[in-house]
Amino acid sequence: MLINGNEAIALGAVRAGCKFYSGYPMTPSTSIMNEMSGYSKQFNIVVEQAEDEIAAINMAIGASFSGVRSMTATSGGGFCLMVEGISLSAMTETPVVVVDAQRPAPATGFPTRTEQSDLLFVLRAGHGEFAKACFSPGSIEEAFFLTIHAFNLAEKYQIPVFILTDQHLADSYRNIDIVNQDAARAERFIIPKELSKEVTNYKRYELTDNGISRRAIPSWINDVIYADSDEHNETGHITEDASMRVKMVEKRLHKKMEGLIKEVIKPNSFNLEKAQTILVGFGSTCGVLREICEAYPDKFGFIHFPQVWPLPAESVVKLLEGKNKILTVENNSTAQLAKLIRLQTGINIDNSILKFDGRPFDFDYLIEELNKIDNRAQRTEKK
Repeated sequence: MLINGNEAIALGAVRAGCKFYSGYPMTPSTSIMNEMSGYSKQFNIVVEQAEDEIAAINMAIGASFSGVRSMTATSGGGFCLMVEGISLSAMTETPVVVVDAQRPAPATGFPTRTEQSDLLFVLRAGHGEFAKACFSPGSIEEAFFLTIHAFNLAEKYQIPVFILTDQHLADSYRNIDIVNQDAARAERFIIPKELSKEVTNYKRYELTDNGISRRAIPSWINDVIYADSDEHNETGHITEDASMRVKMVEKRLHKKMEGLIKEVIKPNSFNLEKAQTILVGFGSTCGVLREICEAYPDKFGFIHFPQVWPLPAESVVKLLEGKNKILTVENNSTAQLAKLIRLQTGINIDNSILKFDGRPFDFDYLIEELNKIDNRAQRTEKK
């Protein structure tokens, strides 16, 4: 298959059973909508070009509330407009999948170039505290499979799930083997239609041990379904009861996060035992990290994160145990991945190779920067 990252995400969404896509064109995410439109008749998908990103996220949430899997995609500027909707998804416990195809910012920035500067923004998106997950595919294959997983996870935990990609991966074509579709299938986590008529005394936000309530679809059950963006009780009615507030926060945040952490995707690693230097990255840097490590197997190893939230902290600590020379490789100017690792694990990564000129890393640039760090270290040792 000759395919790019955005096409892989769209195909993953189709495979996951997405039936509603809403979005507003914003480079470099637009081709996801184009691709979904191309499959709309064949797979009975409604594709709606909304008037703006606020409408796009709310349409997607509304479609999800009605029982269909839904998705929207944008870039950083459009994601800013979606943030209030993200919190609505969390409070109403309505699953939705959101793609942020990153480009250089702020404002319009370089609309057709690449960057990885939305990481911490996306992980903190939404007012209040609630569970969420974020994937950062590093290859065409990961873009396909992680999209399917994102839909399954969003519906299982009834949360917003993000796919963090960037222009380099989104628009880069690769010649890949036909993917094994059986490796990832759509899993539904709703009360089936044939069993819905038997449901009585339904509580949309019923308190459970794992924080996940049974999810019924409107019109499938005989009971009324109450859903509210205000704080609510188990039946969905607005409340200002202090003890209920505490229970609902524990339900939406702590209990769901416990489950998400148990299902976290571990980082990919290569050549860690032999390597003198460990390179760490996320998203589209995966290819160049692998290329460097294959060219210099006695010198470099790498760790790549296909999932950045929840960060697989326990795995990171084990992989970096005893490693003294660690570098992050990031397309941003503030070493956001290094900050996230320090926050979640306590591991302080002193050096980062940062590129924020709108261009992706390539082999020659990265090896030149690595040599500069080695030379500086040698001069320091001599002193």
